[in-house]
Amino acid sequence: MKLILASRSPRRGQILSRLKIPFNIIASDVDESQFSSNENPEEFACELAELKASYVARQYPDSLVIGADTIVVLHDEIMGKPDDKQDAGRMLKNLSGNTHRVITAVSLVHNSKTINHTFFQDTKVTFRELSREDISTYIDSTSPYDKAGSYGIQDWSAIFVEHINGCYDNVVGFPLSRFYCELKKIGIQLNEIS
Repeated sequence: MKLILASRSPRRGQILSRLKIPFNIIASDVDESQFSSNENPEEFACELAELKASYVARQYPDSLVIGADTIVVLHDEIMGKPDDKQDAGRMLKNLSGNTHRVITAVSLVHNSKTINHTFFQDTKVTFRELSREDISTYIDSTSPYDKAGSYGIQDWSAIFVEHINGCYDNVVGFPLSRFYCELKKIGIQLNEIS
């Protein structure tokens, strides 16, 4: 069975590669900006992950396609990727001193085997109080612009984190342990992937 990761995120590819299984990366062209985030955060993340996986699976019906989407949720506000520097600053200021949720939804689609399985993982992250200088330094590094909530726990912004409750890989963008368990749940073993 061939495996395709339908994501441009280098972080997801790095995490998935730890399983030592072959996979190709074929990014979906789903325009995330067209979707309203005025719904249940879990459903929103799952819907985007499903759309990404389904888009690529239509072109590769004999492959297992992985779609994923990560969002940050603070007080029921869904935070996607920032629009600009000002938006990134606003998000980080709001996250400062608060606990937020990071939800990553993963969708597994294999059209010829009629597999369509989606799950999500939820991790709580608490930020310490951030100074204006900390926020400015991070934003000026251009690091936040391709990340939900305007930060990446695996980079310099790790200093923002007081503690996490849950899966670290989930916060980075791909809950590897849960993915492995979900594969087994739908009857796929790693040695079937070639």
